[in-house]
Amino acid sequence: MNEVMTQKIEKLFDAIAKDYEGWAGRANIKGRTAEDFRESLEVIVGQKYIKVTERGERVWGFVVNTDTDKKFQFGDILMAAGWKTPARNAARGNVLTEDFVAVRWTGPAYLR
Repeated sequence: MNEVMTQKIEKLFDAIAKDYEGWAGRANIKGRTAEDFRESLEVIVGQKYIKVTERGERVWGFVVNTDTDKKFQFGDILMAAGWKTPARNAARGNVLTEDFVAVRWTGPAYLR
């Protein structure tokens, strides 16, 4: 993962933590802070995708990590279809353009 992508993933983590903070405040959740949640986020870099996980136990989503994908652009955010596979129906934003409107702490938002 190059330096630019590393910085953009960090911004994605910030957006995820901000959504967690808003949810935790509305739900009156005590104990686990947004910073704690952010620290639990990790990446697993593959040839085609960067998998975002929570402590390597739960898949948050995927980020496209190639310029050669026929359907998606480099940096597109994809919802998880399973542990190893992203949902390839539509992008939920892009980390390079910092389009995080569909980013939720539970994962990329469902399509409407």
